[in-house]
Amino acid sequence: MIELILYLALMLLTAETFGWIFSRIDQPVVLGQIVGGILLGLAFPPTEEVKDISMIGVLMLLFLAGLESSVDELKGAGKSGFSVAVVGVVVAFAFGFAIAYPFKGFDQALLYGALTTPTSVSLTVRVLMEMDRLKSREGTTILTAAIVDDILGIIVLTVVISSLISGGVSVVSLAEILVKVGLFIALMVFAMPRVLDYALRKVVRIGFTDSTVTLSMAALFLFAYLAEHMNLASILGAYLLGLALSETEFRKPIFEHSRVIAHSVFVPLFFVDVGMNIPIKDLSSAGVFAVMFSLVAIASKIVGCGLGAILGGMRGREALRVGVGMVPRMGVELAMLAIAMKAGIVGSDAYLVIVLMIFLSTLVTPPLLKLAFREGKGSESTT
Repeated sequence: MIELILYLALMLLTAETFGWIFSRIDQPVVLGQIVGGILLGLAFPPTEEVKDISMIGVLMLLFLAGLESSVDELKGAGKSGFSVAVVGVVVAFAFGFAIAYPFKGFDQALLYGALTTPTSVSLTVRVLMEMDRLKSREGTTILTAAIVDDILGIIVLTVVISSLISGGVSVVSLAEILVKVGLFIALMVFAMPRVLDYALRKVVRIGFTDSTVTLSMAALFLFAYLAEHMNLASILGAYLLGLALSETEFRKPIFEHSRVIAHSVFVPLFFVDVGMNIPIKDLSSAGVFAVMFSLVAIASKIVGCGLGAILGGMRGREALRVGVGMVPRMGVELAMLAIAMKAGIVGSDAYLVIVLMIFLSTLVTPPLLKLAFREGKGSESTT
C-alpha cells in the first residue's frame, strides 16, 4: 500500500512537470506526460495496481469525449461533415490494416487499422484560430466531421476489440457484436437521456445538488461494466453515457467538475502509465514498422478525409485543407489500445507505434495546415 501511494505521487509529479515543459515548447501536454512516464519507468517498473487505477483515466477520457458531443450536433453535421468522417474512417482503416498485415498478421492488423480511425482536432482548431480560418468553410467542416468521426472511430474499435476478445472474426460473431452495439447505442441515445435527466432532477429537488457528479461517476462505472458484461468494450459504455448526459440540462456542471477530476488525477496517471509501459528495449525492432505505420496513418487521413470532402461538394484545395486538418491524433487511441492490451490482444510494443503516430501527426499538422492555406483564404462560412 505504501509503495502504491509513492508510485501515485511520483506519477502525478512527473505528469505535471513534463506536461508543463512540453507546453512551454508548444508540444501537446500528453506527449510530455508519456515521455515523463518513459523516464520514470526506467527507475520504477510499472505495477498491476497502478495500471488498474490508471484505467479509470481511460474511462473518464471517453466519458468526457461523449459529454463534449451531442446528438443534435451529430444530426446537424451536414452532408460534407458526414462524408468527410465516413470516408476518412474507411480509408484510414484500410490503410492501417494494409501496412500492418505483413508485420503483424490478420488479427492485429485489424486492431492497428481501427487505431488509425480516431481524430483529435483540438490542435487543428488552435492553428485555424491563429490564422483566423476557424469560421471558414473548411474550418466548420472539420469541426462537424470530428463529431461524427468520434462515434464512428469508437464503434469500429469496439467491434474489432470485441471480435478479437471473443476468439476471432467470423460472420456470425461480427453480426452478433453489431446487433449488440446497435441495441446499446439505441438504448443510450434514445432512452437514457430522459431517464438520466429525470433521475438527476429528482436528486436536485430533494436537496442533493452536489450529488449529480457523484452519481454520474457511479453511472460511468456501471455502464462501462455493463458494456464489458455484454462482451463489448467498456469505452463504448463510457462514451455513450457521456453522450446521453450531454442531452440533459446538467451537461455543463457535470462536464466541468468531471474534467477537473479527470485531468487533475486520472488522465495524467494514465498517460504516465503508458510511458512507463513502453518497452524501450524493443525500440530498434519496432522502429521501422512504427515509422511506416505513422506515415501511412497521416497519409490515410489526408487522402480519406480529402476524398470525403470532394464527395461532399468541396473543391480540391478546400478538400486538401480538410484532409490535413483531420490528421492529428491526441490520445484516445491510447485509451482504446489500453483496453486491447488489458484483454491480451496486443503487447506493450504497440504503445511505441501509437505514441510515434501521435507525435508525428501533431508535429506535421501545423506547418501543413499553414502551407495548405497559403495560396488564399478559406471560403467564409455562410452559416
